[in-house]
Amino acid sequence: MPQYQAPMADYQFLLRDWLGLDKHYQHLGLSDFDFELANEIIAQGAKFAEDVIAPLNRPGDEQGCTLKDGKVTTPDGFASAYQEYINNGWNSMLGSAEYEGQELPYSMAVPVHEMLHSANLSWRLTSMLTESAVLAVTKHASQALKDQYLAKLISGEWTGTMNLTEPHAGTDLALLNTKAEPQEDGSYTITGNKIFITGGDHEWTSNIIHMVLARLPDAPAGVKGISLFLVPKFMLDDNGEPAQANAVSVGSIEHKMGIKGSPTCVMNYDGATGYLVGEPHQGLTCMFTMMNDARFQVGLEGLGAAEASFQGALSYARERVQSRAPQGVQNPDGKADPIVFQPDVARMLLTQKTLTEGCRALAVMYAKYMDIERLGQDEDKASAEKVLQFLTPVCKAFMTDMGLESTSLGVQVFGGHGYIREWGMEQLMRDVRIAQLYEGTNGIQALDLIGRKLTRDKGGMMEATYLEFKKLVDAMHSDNHRQEAGALLDDWRATSADCLGLDAADVASAACDYLAYTAYSLIGVLWYSQADTATQCDNQVIASAKQKSRNFYMQRILPRRDSHKVAMQAGADSVLSIAGSEFDYL
Repeated sequence: MPQYQAPMADYQFLLRDWLGLDKHYQHLGLSDFDFELANEIIAQGAKFAEDVIAPLNRPGDEQGCTLKDGKVTTPDGFASAYQEYINNGWNSMLGSAEYEGQELPYSMAVPVHEMLHSANLSWRLTSMLTESAVLAVTKHASQALKDQYLAKLISGEWTGTMNLTEPHAGTDLALLNTKAEPQEDGSYTITGNKIFITGGDHEWTSNIIHMVLARLPDAPAGVKGISLFLVPKFMLDDNGEPAQANAVSVGSIEHKMGIKGSPTCVMNYDGATGYLVGEPHQGLTCMFTMMNDARFQVGLEGLGAAEASFQGALSYARERVQSRAPQGVQNPDGKADPIVFQPDVARMLLTQKTLTEGCRALAVMYAKYMDIERLGQDEDKASAEKVLQFLTPVCKAFMTDMGLESTSLGVQVFGGHGYIREWGMEQLMRDVRIAQLYEGTNGIQALDLIGRKLTRDKGGMMEATYLEFKKLVDAMHSDNHRQEAGALLDDWRATSADCLGLDAADVASAACDYLAYTAYSLIGVLWYSQADTATQCDNQVIASAKQKSRNFYMQRILPRRDSHKVAMQAGADSVLSIAGSEFDYL
């Protein structure tokens, strides 16, 4: 299995040269932060991902998790790696300083998170959801709950989970029926079953804090009647330490296609004690604080898998000698040439590279606006919130679609060897497949983008996003870059505006194509911007690579947007006619 190496050179270019990290931090008043500090933190994160987490990836897949006597055990080395992770402060990067967090900017943390996803997706998932739980408790919980639970969630001494899905109800949370009964002491008893719970049980920590959606006795029907509860695995004693076991148990471990080192559990709540987070019947609003963070993190899962697959495919293509290159002999001392010189292999590698680096630029831009949303002034903050809302479904869905495409190409570059487990390429493809389903399937993300973020908002979030991308266009040094990128961006804006008049059926049928069209368009602008910035940087290797990659993207990848544009404008009739009687003969 190829050894993972963190993409430090690309991140250094993106953060120092393209994003202008020093200027970004100065604008936010972060006088103690600069690129030099960010680079050191990210380099240390890269070392941890490469040396500690990545070597556990394939063994963890082979060993998997076990459930015995009601307790889950994760693969060898996972728990000790987690202890090293929290001891070195990685879990507390984004947490509030009031509860001993570091409050680092997202633009420092996001690169480390991508690297962890590349190195070992199964291992990363538990700490990822703990960060999401921290956000929900920070924003919505009472002061008493914060004081009891937040510091240990931020440090990672305890982990957190997200409990939404029930056996009979997936995306449609209106069907949720887990019950919460109020008690005289202000707590609630939680009764019900949840499935697909990542990190539902493990031996990493002394307590696990479950964030559970349930219904109060007087709850209105549908999603408006859902409340959020904090349910600890162990109740706390007077010193705030885990003591008596709560009525929470693991029914089983899910048997999965991939991420076998991650404990995905069926959770049973049999009158477990829980505490209300936020207001009654406002649980979905509270949970969306977790879900929106998790959706971006899931996008990073796709990005991480794509990077790992590209590295493996490139390494193999350089070493594998087979056939002569059609453009001429490249290895005169051998009987054949490395397959990297075969045009179709180069096409696959460049597809992986340009999609991965384009999505990484999008992730860095997203992190920038998360910094602004948290630390910016009123006007900047309001604009950043709109941009983040619009880009969240794009990041989640497109990056995970891209992750599966890239890992599939990685298998293809290896040929038959890619299908063999020892090489590690098929594991990346199996592992990343879940990311298209997590936190709302990609079809749901597409409906959210075109239905809520575009049409219901009457184009406001889209326009805010357009204006921020327009700043990138206006800052370009090359007149040609500025003109071509501007035309691309304006076409996306006009096409998006045309969607505002569509009826509900046409919106739904256009959703997935609109999301893909949007992603290819905006990433195209990002490639123009990267290539333009690269002409001004001192690293000529980066400069040349970015410009050549931009050319490949424009010639070989960007034309995909045109087919999506045609499809999204075709209307719902062809879809709706097949959805009914056309299936009758089957």
